[in-house]
Amino acid sequence: MFPRSVESVTSQVQQSVEMAIENMASGSSGDALVGIDDVQKSLNRSRASVYRYTNTDTRNLNPPFNPRKLNPEYRSDQKDPLLFHPNEVARFAKDVLRIKEVTVEVLNSPSTATQQMLEAILEELKGIRTHLESFNESPADLASRREWKDRPAA
Repeated sequence: MFPRSVESVTSQVQQSVEMAIENMASGSSGDALVGIDDVQKSLNRSRASVYRYTNTDTRNLNPPFNPRKLNPEYRSDQKDPLLFHPNEVARFAKDVLRIKEVTVEVLNSPSTATQQMLEAILEELKGIRTHLESFNESPADLASRREWKDRPAA
């Protein structure tokens, strides 16, 4: 039973590491946010016009959703930069600006030390899994090899 339990734990850890690598490769939670510069390039508008389109208010840090404006993500401080979800930028471009073809591209960040470490762990886990799967002996075979089972009880 030992190799199977180790195998299942290895499989679970391997899946967790794969998910962590995928999340890091595609952004924090799979949905990377874009800054004002990326919005400007995507919409092909000036920086000033992007700020004009944005749903901001000096008196309210996070104003309610406005379908006629470009709505930034939640901010906890007035000094935080404006960040936008790519789907919100695409919605704004289609619905408000009436742009037919909208492409919002979110580029992956370069490989980090953490990501490289996770990839190394994943390779190690794959090796362990391959090694465990190569065992031909099952737990029942191990029990039958015990020589002391005929020994009288004390």
